[in-house]
Amino acid sequence: MTLDLKTIFNISNELDSKGKNFINIMTAALEESNLPGFDYLEFKQSMAALEKMNMDKATAIKSAFATASTVGLTKEKLLQTADHYRSILNEQKSEFDDALQNQVRLKVEGKKQEVASLRKKIAEHKAAIEKLESEIHKSQKTIDSSDKDIQVEEDKIAKTKGSFETVYKSILQIISTDMESFNQHL
Repeated sequence: MTLDLKTIFNISNELDSKGKNFINIMTAALEESNLPGFDYLEFKQSMAALEKMNMDKATAIKSAFATASTVGLTKEKLLQTADHYRSILNEQKSEFDDALQNQVRLKVEGKKQEVASLRKKIAEHKAAIEKLESEIHKSQKTIDSSDKDIQVEEDKIAKTKGSFETVYKSILQIISTDMESFNQHL
């Protein structure tokens, strides 16, 4: 059975283009970490197929489990493998957080340091003789431009973080809800 993780974690309708890119990244990470044999991902796909036939969730879980148990799937293995995939998502989040911090450091902190340096330079020029007024004016333009650049980069980073968090929380919630349902119905 070919896994279609984007379908079983169907949250793409509520995502912007960055979010859709993140769903591709996260489902690819899950696919790369797919454990051999019938586990949570295959079980989730079986459930999705049963739910498409208008079967309620509890019945879909029980039916999928009845079939999966014939190939050796136990409740414990189902929960362990769901937890495995949850840890893969947590690793993705950790990598994203590191990359996000790097982007903040590169694109925001560097600009802030540049602005602070230019402001100091302006203060020194204002204390100097009148002929430095043209240099002060030039530096002030650079600061004004940098403030706009900082705001643009901060907005981009915030939007990127929001998209990632939406995907991360949605998939994590789906897995957690599934685990609660498994514990309740199995």
